Amino acid sequence: MRIKIIGTGRALPAQCLTSRDIEKQLGLVQGRIEAATGIVERYVCEGESQIDLACAAARLALAEAGIEANAVDLVVGGCGVPYQPLPSTAPLVMQRLGLADGSAAAFDVNSTCLGFLTAFETASRMIEAGQCKTALVFSSEIASRALPWKEQPEIAALFGDGAAAAVLRKATTGDGKVLANLMRTYPSAYEACSIGSGGTRFDFHRQPEEFSRHSLFHMDGKELFRVTSRHFNSFVSDLLARAGWRHEDVDLVVPHQASPFALAHMARQTGFAREKLVDIASHHGNQIAASIPFALDIARRQGRIPPGAKVLFLGTSAGVSFGGMALEA
Repeated sequence: MRIKIIGTGRALPAQCLTSRDIEKQLGLVQGRIEAATGIVERYVCEGESQIDLACAAARLALAEAGIEANAVDLVVGGCGVPYQPLPSTAPLVMQRLGLADGSAAAFDVNSTCLGFLTAFETASRMIEAGQCKTALVFSSEIASRALPWKEQPEIAALFGDGAAAAVLRKATTGDGKVLANLMRTYPSAYEACSIGSGGTRFDFHRQPEEFSRHSLFHMDGKELFRVTSRHFNSFVSDLLARAGWRHEDVDLVVPHQASPFALAHMARQTGFAREKLVDIASHHGNQIAASIPFALDIARRQGRIPPGAKVLFLGTSAGVSFGGMALEA
């Protein structure tokens, strides 16, 4: 697909929460959280909403693209956790950005931490098919909520809030190609990472105790590590083969920021040099679906993605799925 990223942007809430702050709040030994997670600090929402973050990131992406919001005719939300179950988040972002009724299509896709890549691919295929010209793709997360601070403080401390967005158009010159997309799902580990309440699984009126118990995030790190260790390396090899790239052809890897330790393991497992990975986890935490586009915006603004650069997006998500995209900038 001949697709060009013409603008990106990212947004953070105002409050920065350090691991030492968390240790004081929970009465834990100093250094425990950072040693367990590798995360020094993360940003958390107090007054800001998920929509505020999404719109702030979107406006920056539009500004870099040099276009007004009314030029957008497709808005795709790729959040792991939505603003509310119904309606989807994208129409509200469309409204807050000032797009007129009927001027664009707006909807969400959800593949948890891989939401941005799924939204990117969906928008790209619609552009390629001539169904739209300019797409705004965003992921915005308040990941600091519904966390198991009492039961699993080291798991809860992995997460941070943030948002990022990208503006896509069809490439008209030699640059801008999506060479391959790939996702594979291993549902045997479906229960390893979840928030059970909020959908139809538990009835709030008839099952209040179950609803309450399953409203916090749960993660079985050992099970996720098992699935990843067994299958992720072959997944990456297959994605590279689809793109027609050799391992050494990749200029930059933009991964999901699961944790600093997970990124180090990914580097060892896949053989990519650490300097080729965009690693922001220690100062932002795991921002769920916003992790990949947030890291992408940082890399672009640091000048790490010049025209023609071969960029590999990689991630894992609850479900459990692996996802990736090979992009020639």
